[in-house]
Amino acid sequence: MIDQSRTEEAVGKVSDAVKGNWVDTMAPQFSQPYLRLSRADRPIGTWLLLIPCWWGLMLAILQDGQASLADLWIFFGCAFGAFLMRGAGCTWNDITDRNYDGAVKRTKLRPIPSGQVSVMQAVVWMGFQALLASLILFSFNRVAVTLGFISLFPVMVYPFAKRFTWWPQIFLGIAFNWGILLAFAAHSGSVNGTAILLYLSGIVWTLFYDTIYAHQDKEDDALVGIKSTARLFGDATNTWLWRFSLLSSTLMLGALWFGTSGLSIIIGGLGVLGFWVHMVWQIRRVNLDDAENLLMTFRSNRNAGLVPLIFFACAIIL
Repeated sequence: MIDQSRTEEAVGKVSDAVKGNWVDTMAPQFSQPYLRLSRADRPIGTWLLLIPCWWGLMLAILQDGQASLADLWIFFGCAFGAFLMRGAGCTWNDITDRNYDGAVKRTKLRPIPSGQVSVMQAVVWMGFQALLASLILFSFNRVAVTLGFISLFPVMVYPFAKRFTWWPQIFLGIAFNWGILLAFAAHSGSVNGTAILLYLSGIVWTLFYDTIYAHQDKEDDALVGIKSTARLFGDATNTWLWRFSLLSSTLMLGALWFGTSGLSIIIGGLGVLGFWVHMVWQIRRVNLDDAENLLMTFRSNRNAGLVPLIFFACAIIL
C-alpha cells in the first residue's frame, strides 16, 4: 500500500480518481495535469452536471408535446457543454482552494497544490474550456444564452461558500442544476413554474449526494475550518438524507403534475418512484465513516439520476 501511494504521488495521480481511467492510461503525459484539473479522471461530476440538463430538456418536450431535430442538438450540446463547464468550474475551484487542498489528504495531490500546474497556467486552461463552452452556448436561443451567462455567478461563488456557511451544498446545487433551466429554455424559449419545480428538486438532490460526499473530508475539514452539511448534521445525517430524498422526489413529481398530463404523469411518476427508491437504497448502504463506501455511494447517483431520465424519455416516445 505504501509503495502504491508513493507511485501515485510520483506520477501525480489523485486518490479518489477512478482506477485505470483514461487520463492515467491513455492521455499524453503533458496533458494529464490539466485533464486532472478538469476532473476528467473522475467523470461522475460531469454526469451530475449533465443529467439535470437532460431532465430539463425532456420535461420541456413533454410539456410541449413535440420534439424536433433541434432537440437532438440540445441533447448533445448539453453533453459537450457539461464536460467543458464542469472542467472550467473544477479548475476555478482548485485555483481558489489551492491552499486548503494541500492540507487535506484526499486532495493534496491535485495539480496545483502538488506543483504540477501553476496558478497562471490553470487560469489560462480555465479560460480555454469556458471559451469552447461558450461556442456551444451561442448556438442556443437568446433566453438560454442569457441563462448561461447568469450561471457563471453561482459557479464563481461556490468555492467560497464553505468558508462562510454550513450549507455550501446549496450553492453547489444552484450551480450544478442550472442546466435544467437552460435546457428547458433552449427548447421552449422561456422558463416557467414547471422548470423551477424541477430545478428545486435538483438542488435538493445535490444536498443529498454531496452531503454523502462531504463525509469523506469531515475530519480534515474540521482541522482547516471548512464548513459543510456533513459536519453540520453529524450523527443526524441519515435523518437529513431521508428528508432530502423525500423532498427531491416530491418536487420532481410536482413538476410532472403541473407540466404534463395523462399517461406522461404515470410513466414519469414511475421514474420518480425509482429515483426515490435508489436514494433509499443509498441511505441503507452508506457507511459515514468508511471513505471507500462513501465514494462508491456518491458515484451511484449517476444511476439514480438516469432512472427518471429514462422514464421521461419513454413517456415522450409513448
